[in-house]
Amino acid sequence: MSARAPASLAQQHARLLVAVFILFELLVATAVLGFLMVPMARRSASDLAGLMVLSAQTWSELPPVTRPAFEQELATTHLLALRAAPPLHDRDEWHGPYLYFLEAALAERTGQPRHLSREWIGEEEWFWTALPSGTGHISVGFPIRRVDVQPLAALFLSTLAGMALAVLAACWLAARTNAPLARLASAVARLGRGETPQLLDESGPRELATLACRFNAMARQVQELLAARTILLAGLSHDLRTPLARMRLALTLLEERPSPKTLQRLEQDVEEMDRLIGNVLSLARGLHGEGAKELALQPLLAELAAHAPPGRVAVNCPPIQVHAAPQGLRRALANLLENALRYGGDGPVELVASRQAGTVRIGVLDQGPGIPADQLEAVFQPFHRLEASRSPRTGGAGLGLAIVAQLAQANGWEVKLQPRPGGGLMAWLEWPEPGAGVVPAQPV
Repeated sequence: MSARAPASLAQQHARLLVAVFILFELLVATAVLGFLMVPMARRSASDLAGLMVLSAQTWSELPPVTRPAFEQELATTHLLALRAAPPLHDRDEWHGPYLYFLEAALAERTGQPRHLSREWIGEEEWFWTALPSGTGHISVGFPIRRVDVQPLAALFLSTLAGMALAVLAACWLAARTNAPLARLASAVARLGRGETPQLLDESGPRELATLACRFNAMARQVQELLAARTILLAGLSHDLRTPLARMRLALTLLEERPSPKTLQRLEQDVEEMDRLIGNVLSLARGLHGEGAKELALQPLLAELAAHAPPGRVAVNCPPIQVHAAPQGLRRALANLLENALRYGGDGPVELVASRQAGTVRIGVLDQGPGIPADQLEAVFQPFHRLEASRSPRTGGAGLGLAIVAQLAQANGWEVKLQPRPGGGLMAWLEWPEPGAGVVPAQPV
């Protein structure tokens, strides 16, 4: 047995609007009945009761010759009739609310209970009651059309019309909402198939515009990831070809004439391939964030400087405690420091750190040739190299800064490169830390 399909957006909106309208109609009807219609009905019934009692008393006081004219005036002007015959029934019958108000008003004016008796005269419904007139009684009646109000019918018709309007409004709202949702569903399906979807229009209601904006940002990120993956695989396959070719040549030479030099070259090629694959794996792992911990920054920078050639790295860091991912921060700073030592010439490299206005800044400053301004963003792409402009020597695989960028993105840091005044390059890692504190100084 198949599961029941969920209701459409139009159906859900229609049900909700109909329920809200019915509740609103009931509240309005209750307020109108309690504060408007019931007081007006009581006052109208009291006025009609007074007119009926006055007509009965006046009829008995008039001369017999003028009574027909008086009866004609009552019938024409007030839709009231007088007759000598008593009502057909003298018992309480079921009436509408207004007639009960009229019976109560007649009883209040005459001092005795009065009941309205229903009679059919021709095809018209009449109501009669016996009222005091002189020394006797006279029947006073009126047709139902004189007091024929139908509040229940009015409530029913207004509710029915409101429900119809609610359904139409729900369909209109659903159509207005479904159009951008349908475009979003189509774009998501295309993105899931690996295609490049057209970016959505970010106008319209705030919620839909925000959703479209988030989807566009996600689509751009997915395209960037796909492009980075393509570049990564292409660069890896390209860079592996060179050591593989040298290894093939070395194996051929080993068969003909074994030598320690050829074995050493073969071992260097294996190490180069291992380093390249390790860098690619590090780049892939950089997409996953590491848990942040409290750590002292000064010892970390001192440890990185200790692994550099003697006298090449100077540390300028106050004793501050930071909240960051230890391994990710160590790897990012090590890559920046390695780049500065490789491409920054023979001059000293500085590791500096500070905190200002709750922002931690760690910089790696070298005195090399720097990076052209139009390449400051491109160098973060995998396998993008600038050996020709940075150094005459051959560089690495072109993954160091790409790994730093991935680590920064995964941990919420900001990495940027800036020209250094006087020559050189400044590489900065920054992130906000409003709750960080200062710890006692430690020796470098």
